[in-house]
Amino acid sequence: MNNTCVQKRETEAVSCHHHWSFRSGSHVYTLNGTDPEGDPVTYGLTYEAGSRRYFSVDGNLGNVTLIEELDREKEDEIEVIVSISDGLSTVSEKVRILVMDANDESPEFINTPYIVQVPENSPSGSSIFKIEAVDRDTGSGGSITYFLQNIHANKFTIDRHSGVLRIKSGVTLDYEKSRTHFVVVVAKDGGGKLRGDNKVFSATTTVTVNVEDVQDTPPMFIGTPYYGYVYEDTLPGSEVLTVVALDGDRGKPNNIHYCIVNGSEGSFEISNTTGAISVIKSPNQLKKEVYELRVQASEVSPEGDVSAYAFATVTIRVVDLNNHPPTFYGESGPQNRFELTMYEHPPEGEILRGLKITVNDSDQGANAKFNLRLVGPGGIFRVVPLTVLNEAQVTIIVENSAAIDYEKFKVLTFKLLAIEVNTPEKFSSTADIAIRLLDTNDNVPKFSSDYYIARIPENSPGGSNVVAVTATDPDSGLWGEVKYSIYGTGADLFLIHPSTGIIYTQPWAVLDAEVNSKYNFYVKAEDTDGKYSLAEVFITVLDVNDHSPEFNENIQEKTMIIGSPVKIEAIDQDAEEPNNIVDYSIMQADPANVFDIDQSTGEIKLKSYIRSLDIIHNITKNKDCIWSLVVQAKDRGSPSFSTTAVLKIDITEETLHKGPMAAFLMQTKDNPMKALGVLAGVMGIMVLITIMISTAMFWRNKRSNKIMPVRRIIKKRQTQQSRTVRMEWLKFKRPSNAAEKFVVEDDAKSLQNENSNNNVQAAPVPPAAPLPPPPPALAASGNSAAWRVPTVSGSLTPKFINKQLKKRGHSSTHNALVSELKMKFEKRNASMGEPHI
Repeated sequence: MNNTCVQKRETEAVSCHHHWSFRSGSHVYTLNGTDPEGDPVTYGLTYEAGSRRYFSVDGNLGNVTLIEELDREKEDEIEVIVSISDGLSTVSEKVRILVMDANDESPEFINTPYIVQVPENSPSGSSIFKIEAVDRDTGSGGSITYFLQNIHANKFTIDRHSGVLRIKSGVTLDYEKSRTHFVVVVAKDGGGKLRGDNKVFSATTTVTVNVEDVQDTPPMFIGTPYYGYVYEDTLPGSEVLTVVALDGDRGKPNNIHYCIVNGSEGSFEISNTTGAISVIKSPNQLKKEVYELRVQASEVSPEGDVSAYAFATVTIRVVDLNNHPPTFYGESGPQNRFELTMYEHPPEGEILRGLKITVNDSDQGANAKFNLRLVGPGGIFRVVPLTVLNEAQVTIIVENSAAIDYEKFKVLTFKLLAIEVNTPEKFSSTADIAIRLLDTNDNVPKFSSDYYIARIPENSPGGSNVVAVTATDPDSGLWGEVKYSIYGTGADLFLIHPSTGIIYTQPWAVLDAEVNSKYNFYVKAEDTDGKYSLAEVFITVLDVNDHSPEFNENIQEKTMIIGSPVKIEAIDQDAEEPNNIVDYSIMQADPANVFDIDQSTGEIKLKSYIRSLDIIHNITKNKDCIWSLVVQAKDRGSPSFSTTAVLKIDITEETLHKGPMAAFLMQTKDNPMKALGVLAGVMGIMVLITIMISTAMFWRNKRSNKIMPVRRIIKKRQTQQSRTVRMEWLKFKRPSNAAEKFVVEDDAKSLQNENSNNNVQAAPVPPAAPLPPPPPALAASGNSAAWRVPTVSGSLTPKFINKQLKKRGHSSTHNALVSELKMKFEKRNASMGEPHI
């Protein structure tokens, strides 16, 4: 805000020229006056009648406030009467206030809207219109400059000061490309202060530039290229086609005049106004198949002047009517069936040269174009060519040699089809093709199975039929005859009929299932050309019950301890079940109802009520208790065979003591080799345990770099062994008879420690035989419990007994060994006392 104020004496007034740009309520000036006598003064502000009030004054302070906003464009000069008074006298003065301009107005375009008509041939750079805008502000706020939006996309420029719109230099207008242009013009003032800020205002308007057409474009043919057809039945004077041309100047088009320049050869004419071309000769008088006419289209002005012209080429084809179908020809004329004889499996790509086929269509042009197709089993042959124009030689080529198989088809039949392509009638014709095949030796004899399985009883005589193999060769004649032969290590006992394929045994062959029950060999099927295939034959010799059960001795002696069974065993040499399964029964006994026998195992035991010799003495008066039984062993074959044996049983009671060792000795009395085997096993186990303990202590001492005293090892070993033995003795319960103490434990339990590494967490398994007596020094210890020999929990009778060991020639030696062992145990028991179970 610019202030210029003059202070006068008491009677003077204040005058101020001010650039007003205040808001309503703003403080704009302060009146200042004094009284010479020093009295207080008051200020006043009044207006002439009818004037708008813009200011008010504070009477005491002289502060002048704007009460209504100023607008220079409405009122640029305000007159007010300023007064000052001391209460007695008043001095007044008229003050003229000039309102200065602020930039609060925007430019405005005048004489809008702007629509300009410009001929398309206006030169570049020429002015086409003047645009004018006004701004009511003064100074820079009222000055206006012009510019265009999107100046680079425009075809026009504008003078920034004058507003003259011109065509851009180097640019021409084209009515045919763009008939209207829209130009956006911006008018901007020079800017100025408004309420303390610098403001710039602008305005936009759109100038519509319409391009006027000028005759500067020649006529143009539409719908090109032009093709016409004259058919056999077309009448002279008939219209063939019509050409159309338009004036390129679409704004003010001229009329078009048509004419044929050359190419008609007097056969065609054209209408000057419509462009319709007609044939003026009969089609059979037309010497050419194709005519090319050069037609001119000219612009004719209203005055009759030709201003521009254009040319077009019209192609007219003379077309024959489609009145002939395709036809097949052989060597002697039209033919609709062709035959050929050939060998099967010809090479792929081979041409069937024996077929002489020609196809022809006597029509012309498109009417003579047709396709060839071979209809029949697919993928075997293909036909060449696929498309024919007028005439062609037909070639048939082998495509799949494997499918041309005499064994599948003796005769291959096809239909050769010719059908027109682009004609509405689609005329067609067919010819039958029959190809007779000749056989070749292209197949290998093939067995009905890759292997044959047969069974034959072992008692079959020589020359018995075993199995018939079958192989087929689909070839014909001698090529299809098959000859059989066998070979292989298992074929020695067998022969095969060369033509029937029946396999039978050699006349001298003797089959024995116990010697060899399985035979396998190869059978070969071969045709006359040496082509062959193989199959494998598996023959199983079925077991026949031709062996009786056999005891190792027909008269046997056994010692039976009351409560323990004795066992008798017979072996059947047959190969398979049930022929080698033996059932046992007691045929005769005196007295009867004393013994029972297990049908499956052959174990013989006393009736359950016989528990002592006293009961036996009550049954019979025979005091020596040696009884004879007749035992029968019978197999389950059909027919069944049986054998009997006499068993002499000496019945005794346990005389040594009731412990398990005595029962073991009594049971091994008849077979002392068992005792020797058990003792040898026990000794081996003890040696192995000693080695393991020594090895463990060696590694323990080696790790600790100390040598442990021997007595410590022995003491620890004695304690563990004593506890283990005592626990084992406590675990045993007295069995119902002596034999139950020697029952073999389950195989799964025995396999738990088959490597003898003593790492089993469960209770240790008793050794396989009684341990020898402990050293006397350890046994004499007064404070320790008596060291006792545990019983053996294991079977001492093998499932199959060696016949040589059962011979009576060795029984005396075995009895002597058992007696000596028995005496040693009696002495030990006498010194240690009877064990308590």
